[in-house]
Amino acid sequence: MEKLILENISCVYDNTIVSLDKINLSVSQGECICIAGANGSGKSTLLQIIAGCVKPSLGSIIIDGVRQKNDGKGRVSGIVFQDPEDQLFMPSVWEDVAFGVMEKGMDCETAKALAIEALESVDAAYLAERAPYKLSGGEKQRAALAAVLIMKPDILLLDEPTAALDPRARKNLIALLKKIPRTKIIATHDLDMALEVADRVIFLRNGRIAAASPVPGLLLDEVFLQDTGLELPPGAARFADTRRLRSI
Repeated sequence: MEKLILENISCVYDNTIVSLDKINLSVSQGECICIAGANGSGKSTLLQIIAGCVKPSLGSIIIDGVRQKNDGKGRVSGIVFQDPEDQLFMPSVWEDVAFGVMEKGMDCETAKALAIEALESVDAAYLAERAPYKLSGGEKQRAALAAVLIMKPDILLLDEPTAALDPRARKNLIALLKKIPRTKIIATHDLDMALEVADRVIFLRNGRIAAASPVPGLLLDEVFLQDTGLELPPGAARFADTRRLRSI
């Protein structure tokens, strides 16, 4: 069953600037999709449209067979923005994580227990009483992720989740993403991460889908990647080594 279907999604700004042009995409239940492309290709806009943060100019979004309203209400997806500080604004981490469920009327004691449970799911329960501004980049990313997971979204959206992380925090986040049992759509320049976590990669160029590929597939095609404004990921070498070993 298809979890998510995008039909002819287009987005135009100021009646002239085309951010997305006739995007058609199906994502299956439990699948992990990476959206790759150069800056300005439309990756972040596509995620925000799926999340209901941005209204498409044209097209439809279907989730679990239900055509979604373009006002974002009732949407069953949750988004972690590129800068987690956009989602962290309360005095303590647990209050940030609990904010969504408390806005829906949950009492403070129950919300705090659920917030700590959500933090535990991302190996960050120790952050509960900390002030968000005192966290490292990786800790902020986990706190923002917990704040989305507490809402139990069916589809998890992440915008450049490894962009500001040091190597250890990046490695930890990748391990975490692998174990989260949800449909995931990740906009990223980090093609090495895509090699590790994605089932498929959708390549955007100038607001259009240039190609779609299972992993590793086109992630090993240096000519195609350069034409799309991307670089061959260092991790591609291990696939070449594997092919060489099989031929011996």
